[in-house]
Amino acid sequence: MNDPVAYYPGCSLEGLAVEYDLSTRSVCHALGLSLVELEDWNCCGSTPASLYDPMLSATLAGRNLLLAQRARLKTVMTPCPGCLKALKGAIKAHALHSEAFEEALGHPYEGTVRAVSVLQLLYEKVGPNTLAHAVRWPLDGLSVVPYYGCLLTRPERSAQFDDPENPVSMDLLLEALGCVVPHFPFKTECCGATSGITRADVVARLSGRLLDMARRSGAQAIVVACPLCQQNLDLRQAQAEKAMRSRFGLPVLYLTQIIGWALGLPEQDLGLGKLVVSPFGVLPVRNRREPSHSECVENRGSPLSRG
Repeated sequence: MNDPVAYYPGCSLEGLAVEYDLSTRSVCHALGLSLVELEDWNCCGSTPASLYDPMLSATLAGRNLLLAQRARLKTVMTPCPGCLKALKGAIKAHALHSEAFEEALGHPYEGTVRAVSVLQLLYEKVGPNTLAHAVRWPLDGLSVVPYYGCLLTRPERSAQFDDPENPVSMDLLLEALGCVVPHFPFKTECCGATSGITRADVVARLSGRLLDMARRSGAQAIVVACPLCQQNLDLRQAQAEKAMRSRFGLPVLYLTQIIGWALGLPEQDLGLGKLVVSPFGVLPVRNRREPSHSECVENRGSPLSRG
């Protein structure tokens, strides 16, 4: 039995990325991971706080670490890479300036809470082999490219997970579902991030390059683990198409959504209907009799080609 994990959804998952929240909770529950949402959690301050005052940013995120400490939880998981960066920034601030950090926090902090992404949690606590055996509806033949973005595994000294330039953890989880994962050379390129507010033209071109490369790689869909990346590639896909003078029509799913579909979780628990580019044209149809576990294993053989 895995220890309970503190869940910090962050502000995005209560707004534009509510389907990420739904699918994360559903998938973790289905895979036996116990999430305990932090009571009275607060915004991490996002990018503006860290630019304005690094200690203010560390204190905002540090309060969430303190809540996990009070709940006697050793690990806090957040699906948002921006929130993860803030939590790791608070951990670093405590390590380097513990006295000033605790004075700003107004409470002693033991520094015992670890921060991870949902990708890291699924990869380390579940893993590709266990995930493959939990699949009820294999996604055999579905070609998808994983898009990690520029923050999920960077900077290396802070992320301490996977390769910062050529990560493979999401590749392996997708292969465990039966997906074909072609080489995607832009897997860690920037999509434009928050520049979509002030420079939509820049984001349209950067996201357009990613969508174009995904299509030329043979992908039928893109899989992400960041609410901002998802919005730039999905919500703004029409702008990218206009900038690139091309038509993409590529669904952009969260990692937890595509895992949940392969696990056989109800559609309403995954929020698939909230995506702008519908994924139902590429996801294998689930109907008739549910395959047995032995049939899934027999039909697929070894799920992993790497690792």
